[in-house]
Amino acid sequence: MLTDKYADRIEKIFAKYPDKRSGIMDLLYLAQEEYGWLSEDALREVAGLCGVDPTQAHSIAGFYTMYSEKPKGKYWLQVCTDLPCALRGADTFFTGLCEYLGLGEDGGTTQDGLFTVERVMCLAACDKAPVMQCNFFYHEHLDLDKAIALIKKLRVDAVQEAAPDPSELDDPAGGTE
Repeated sequence: MLTDKYADRIEKIFAKYPDKRSGIMDLLYLAQEEYGWLSEDALREVAGLCGVDPTQAHSIAGFYTMYSEKPKGKYWLQVCTDLPCALRGADTFFTGLCEYLGLGEDGGTTQDGLFTVERVMCLAACDKAPVMQCNFFYHEHLDLDKAIALIKKLRVDAVQEAAPDPSELDDPAGGTE
């Protein structure tokens, strides 16, 4: 439960607004950060915290592209393919990115669960296209080589995060310092 783990953070969110319902977007971010996506349970939890009907939480999560109501990879890659970006090569970039990751034409999530690739309609960076947002951080003026380099780095980072801390491992030789 969010309240068990983030009581102080939730209190700070509510302190910024005139009423609890106004903090719903911040709490949706918090829930998505904690759970990785906004499940039915997460939406009900946020609605309860804000004192609104779960339908209202659903409508907000469904309207904004920064919320995901389905599981996604550790790295959420959003590529704008709206007309201005498409004119600057975004469609070709998107297709190449999906091919590199072994995904279909419409994106999806890689088999290892690390990357989810989606088309979005606007990232408000038309002059910097092709542009991709990775977990809400922008990468601009991209080409496929730059994107592949980023993906390789993120794969290395994911492996390092998953590796146990060497100081917590038993000494395989059985010795002590």
